[in-house]
Amino acid sequence: MDIPVGRELGDFLRSRRARIRPEEVGLPGHGRRRVPGLRREEVAHLAGVSVDYYIRLEQGRGPSVSDAVLDAIGRVLRLDDTEQEYLRTVARPADRRASGARRTSAAGSAPQRVRPGLRLLLDTLDRAPAFVLGRRMDVLAWNDLGDAVLGFSQLPPEERNMPRQVFLNPLTRELYPDWPAVAAETVAHLRLDAGRHPQDRRLATLVGELSLGSEDFRRLWADHQVKEKSYGSKRMVHPVVGELTLPYETLTVPGEPDQMLVVYTPKPGTRTEERLRLLASWAATPNGC
Repeated sequence: MDIPVGRELGDFLRSRRARIRPEEVGLPGHGRRRVPGLRREEVAHLAGVSVDYYIRLEQGRGPSVSDAVLDAIGRVLRLDDTEQEYLRTVARPADRRASGARRTSAAGSAPQRVRPGLRLLLDTLDRAPAFVLGRRMDVLAWNDLGDAVLGFSQLPPEERNMPRQVFLNPLTRELYPDWPAVAAETVAHLRLDAGRHPQDRRLATLVGELSLGSEDFRRLWADHQVKEKSYGSKRMVHPVVGELTLPYETLTVPGEPDQMLVVYTPKPGTRTEERLRLLASWAATPNGC
């Protein structure tokens, strides 16, 4: 089953309306309101479109909508660049269905592959944990230090997926002291992927599995946050070397828009850098002894 298009658009717009207080956009904030945030009529007025047009758009049954209208709605709802891109994607189901169909036709049913040159690049990053994520945040490849930090090779192939590990593996909560933030970031990126690929049956299956298995995932998925996985920092408590503070950079692989190279970049001279050297040495020793 595909991810519902009209409902996805409507739920996203309603969630963005709910977070805007009327006084933030120059409207009176007093008086009784049945729902938090802006009313549909208020969004339509501020965006310069008719109320009927906006209601049909939110219900997913409107005509093809222009960039100018989407930009106006985005300004009213104070969308950031990623949210605005997501709005444009989900507001044009015909375009994204065609795009998704072309990608599906091009890729077929074969699993995603990491080209040899990228694998060689991973191996040259011997001082930085690194790995490649594909569609649905599947883990496609990694270097030795990335494996030593996150243990990808110890997982069955079907479990090498970041959302599945974050929400269905209880050990992940021990690995990440800031687990709530990691969980929210993971869902926000998965939601962005879902917007770009509405016909991905494997993604729909994954979302269903996570929804059944995790109340936290259901709550975060319903919040409709979207976010690029671009850069940031994660704290981890590794079972061998202890706490690590790992800034990271995420780069889209040239020629492979659905693959991302994630590189953890420990600051020179820190305890984390020292502990990663110890971990690399430990991992290179047979049986970790």
